[in-house]
Amino acid sequence: MSGQATGPARGQQGVAAGGVQTFLAFDYGLKRVGVATGNSYTRQAQPLRTIAAEGAARFEQIAALVAEWQPHALVIGVPYHPDGAEHDNTVRARKFGRQLSGRFHLPVHEVDERYSTTEAIAGGARDLDAASAAILLQQFFNDLSSRTEQPT
Repeated sequence: MSGQATGPARGQQGVAAGGVQTFLAFDYGLKRVGVATGNSYTRQAQPLRTIAAEGAARFEQIAALVAEWQPHALVIGVPYHPDGAEHDNTVRARKFGRQLSGRFHLPVHEVDERYSTTEAIAGGARDLDAASAAILLQQFFNDLSSRTEQPT
């Protein structure tokens, strides 16, 4: 997952009838949000950037990414304790997902984000938050492949 993505390719934005679907993924944090992208054709995630902003400024930057990439759906990481129990950040991440859905009127898919940062560190990522978002999106794609269904 090296290198930075450059905007969506022509014809790969949003959804064409039976065509390629673009996704944005978010690794939510109180101070930073990692962002990654990928599509239903390649099913390969790539890190985009980290948004180091809060409140309205955070959502302005996300809105710019949504306008640029025109995703069909969004993917968020939801953290759990190692034993699967929920905690405060689980609630915060789900709230963030509801805010994304409400603001952008897009489906939001949740992915278990346990150990995504550890995996990003092990992979030598320079931008841990964006790399973690790419790991989450790749997990989403891998889960889709195992179920052999199209994303919605």
